Formats: sequence, C-alpha cells, structure tokens
Amino acid sequence: MEWQMARNSIYNILMYSHDTYGLGHIRRTMAIATHLLGPRVNILILTGSPIAGRFSFPEQIDFVRIPGMIKRTNDEYLPLSIKINAKHALDIRRNIITATAKTFQPHLFIVDKEPLGLKKEVLPTLQWLRRCRPGTKAILGLRDIMDDAATVKADWQEKGVYHILDELYSEIWIYGHRSFYDPIREYGISEAVSRKIHFTGYIPRKIPSKEAVRNLKKEHGLRDDDKLVVVTTGGGGDGYTVMHTFLAMLESSQGALPFKSIVITGPFMPVQERKMVLRRARRLGVRTYHFYRQMEKIFAAADLVVSMGGYNTLCEILSQGTVSLVIPRETPRKEQLLRAQAFHRQDLVDYIPWREFTPDSLRQKVFALLENSQPYKDAVSRFQLSGIETMRRRLHDFRCRKV
Repeated sequence: MEWQMARNSIYNILMYSHDTYGLGHIRRTMAIATHLLGPRVNILILTGSPIAGRFSFPEQIDFVRIPGMIKRTNDEYLPLSIKINAKHALDIRRNIITATAKTFQPHLFIVDKEPLGLKKEVLPTLQWLRRCRPGTKAILGLRDIMDDAATVKADWQEKGVYHILDELYSEIWIYGHRSFYDPIREYGISEAVSRKIHFTGYIPRKIPSKEAVRNLKKEHGLRDDDKLVVVTTGGGGDGYTVMHTFLAMLESSQGALPFKSIVITGPFMPVQERKMVLRRARRLGVRTYHFYRQMEKIFAAADLVVSMGGYNTLCEILSQGTVSLVIPRETPRKEQLLRAQAFHRQDLVDYIPWREFTPDSLRQKVFALLENSQPYKDAVSRFQLSGIETMRRRLHDFRCRKV
C-alpha cells in the first residue's frame, strides 16, 4: 500500500540552473526536464536565463525567473538588467529560490553544475531540505568536464564544496562516461562521495523526422546533392573569432565552394560584432541567424558542424549523427579543450587547437572532413547517448521506494 502511494502520488521535481551566461545550462536543463516528464510529475525550473521565455514548455513544466546576473570577473557578478546593487540582486535570487522550494515542496531537487549555486545562493535551500524534508533527494548534476583538475580542486577546497557534497547531496549525476574523463580521480573526490556518483552517459536530444529535415533543406534552397556546413558558437558571447575566421576562409577562397554555409551567431554575441558578421555573410550569400529555436533540425540537415565544443552543442550534434569540427577555447576554462581531446580519442570529433586556428587550417580541416567523413560517421553511429535512460531509472527507483 505504501509503495503504491509513493508511485501514484504527484511527484514534484525542482530544478535549479543559475544561467549567468550562454545557452548551455538552460538547454541542458530543458532537455532533462522534458525527458523526465511523465504522468503525475510536475517540474518547476528556477533559472536566471534572460531567454528562458523563448523556449516552449510542455504541460506540467514551468519556470520561475530569478534576476539575471552576468560574470564580470571569476568572482564578481553584476545584475544583467535591473540597476541595483549586486548584493541586493543576489539576496532577491536567494530568497526566491528558498521560498519556491518551501512552497513547491519538491520530492527531487536537481542542481545544475554549481554545488552551492551562484555565490552560495542554493545553500540555504539545501540546508532547509536536509532539516525539514529529509525525504527529498538533492541531486547535483555535473557535465562531464568542469575545468582542468588543479583549478577545480582549488575552487572546491576554497568554497567548501567537498564537505557539501558529503553532507547535503543524496547523489551526484555526472553527464558523461568515466572512460572518457574521470572526475573522481581528477578532482580528488573522496571514497565516501564517490559512492554517491552515477555516471549517466551523455544526454541525447530530440531527433527530427526525415520529412522535417527535407523541408528545412527545401526552405534553404538546398538540393539533395548539396553539402551544408553549419557554424555555431552557442550563446555567442565569445564566438566572434570563430565566425570571423570562418568568413575569412570563405572570403579568401578561389572559385565556387563545394558546400553551402549557414552561421548562427547566438543571442549573446555583442551587437556590433553580430552586425559585422551579418554584413560579411550577406556579401558572401551566407544565411545568418542570431538564434535558432530548433537546433536539432539544422544539425540533422548539416554534413558538418563547426562549433566551440560546449557540452550541450556536442550532445545535440552527436544525437543527429553529424560530423563535427571543434574549435575549443582555452580561456577562461580548459573544459572545451579537454572535451575535444577526449572525444577526438574516440574518433567522435576532429578539432583545431586555438593557437593553430587560422583560415588556412580551417579550410584544410573542413575540406578533409567533407571528403572523408566515414571514420567519424562510423564512430558516431556506434556512440550511445544513455544519459536520459539512466536518469529515468534513478527516478523510477526513487518513486518506487516506500514512503
């Protein structure tokens, strides 16, 4: 009887995504939420993303928008829109998070990436759950790679993260494969905390129908035998160099190119940079978007995607079985470089180190991948993105336990 009550009652999932910059956190949170949704499940997302409202939310999923913050330095954040003191903005965020948890009464609380939240804003909620709702499962969700080991260890030691992982979290879900990158070893995680860790595998994305992909190609005037290269830099805040170099490659090419191009700057690329990209792309006959709502369709239509190799972008590309060329940034974090290297060892992507990134090196890689993509296609076709399946099993186990 108790087991039936636990399984059949309404199950509330609260998700926190601090979203100070870029698209990655909100895209990952939305993907997880959509796939964990089921009968008698409510999901509420706490987010600071300024573009959360651009996404369509299925029934039984909603979001609470907390004031946006933007990183000025590694340790300093400023309000994104409202002109108030940063401390006051953080106080508002923290109070909204705590009040939402107390009112929503979650059975599962999933925190994305930051164990304490931005400036420790999630800590009061974690402490309240531990004290007043000990049956609630607090989950920390981490992407496969955070940064180089020395940087992560120093940061976690300074903030007391290791103690929080031990005391306040029920489980830690790492959205990757330990064989690709082992954060337990790299980040010096204790045996006690490592017992809480579940490597879920990578998080898949929606796969569009063949008809939807055909229609997209038709909309863009692409024939069946046309090759398509898509260039994206995620949110785009630091993506101008990639866009500039790609356009410079096109501008310096002699004669007709054996492929068509689409570039997606991202909604956070500074306005002046976006205008320069748009002006140059227009002269070249390259279609440009600043935000594309259904990335899965355009990735599925592409023969090659050039990106910076953020976690979510790679999951979206690999879900479509598309060949990928990564231009990983190396500052302020090494995360993208480490991921590009890990995926390259598995033949899942090719990449160009930042210091070697020029129009000439880009041309060589693009032409080589379009001419001989089969080894990458074979590796991608064998690659299983098992993250959602693993999380669903964990959710099933939580719901089926006795109350």
